[in-house]
Amino acid sequence: MQVLGEREWRERTAAHETRVTAATAAHLERRRDHRTHPVEDFLFAYYSYKPAQLRRWHPGAGVALAGAVRAPHRDWRFYVVDGHQARVDDGAFVAARGDTLRFVRELLVRTADRPARFGCFGLHEWAMVYRQGSSDVRHTGWPLRLGGQGTDAVVESHQISCSHFDAYRFFTPDALPRNALRPTRDSQVDLEQPGCLHAGMDLYKWAHKLVPVVSSELVMDCFELARDIRSLDMRAAPYDLRELGYEPVPIETNEGKAQYAAEQRAFSVRGQALRERLVEAVDRVTAGQPAAST
Repeated sequence: MQVLGEREWRERTAAHETRVTAATAAHLERRRDHRTHPVEDFLFAYYSYKPAQLRRWHPGAGVALAGAVRAPHRDWRFYVVDGHQARVDDGAFVAARGDTLRFVRELLVRTADRPARFGCFGLHEWAMVYRQGSSDVRHTGWPLRLGGQGTDAVVESHQISCSHFDAYRFFTPDALPRNALRPTRDSQVDLEQPGCLHAGMDLYKWAHKLVPVVSSELVMDCFELARDIRSLDMRAAPYDLRELGYEPVPIETNEGKAQYAAEQRAFSVRGQALRERLVEAVDRVTAGQPAAST
């Protein structure tokens, strides 16, 4: 058990809060003004973790905070006070969230063990608007870069091979049969692969579901990867977002495909490192805990 002195954990708390403020300030301002952003608001709209939750600093399992009487953690769920120290209560978390721990670990390990694939070219976003009218697309305030017919032609001239259920389930009815795979929630563990942009973004989801046994620094590392991936996701999408400063990645061209795959590879490397850290955090909290009954 690592013990942090009060000065150290206060400094880490302040550094984390500064980092979160920088990452969330624009979103919170837009929310107050009832404005939306098709790229930057996605992580707050799609995932269930609120900015206020993200701002709360957790040291992670295996770390105790000296000066427990002054640590707010003493009153938080899944914490326990031992003498003058506050720490995560591993046993209580495993008892309450054991199924989540086991599922997330299996998904992360099996995803990491598969070869990464880099030939999807972000066509999932195109399949989400295939053969839809301009008033039916998800981001109605932004035009399609190639227009409706041009967008449909891109879909029809490519083989779509989306392996991620939470992208596939938003395909239009006409686009569903064009996908080479039929992802389902039950097949998620069998299909996810480390080249997938959505699997990379979802590392943020798995990290915040494991709070407080994962550190807030790791949660923010996952958040920042998801934020960067979302930018590529929408630069390669059919929407024209140049007014917002997002230069398109024209995946309908060979040059655009090469650019997309290169950025995708870099994100895959970052994602694999975060998967390893998340698995280590799960193993740390489950070590020494009784096995689940069968």
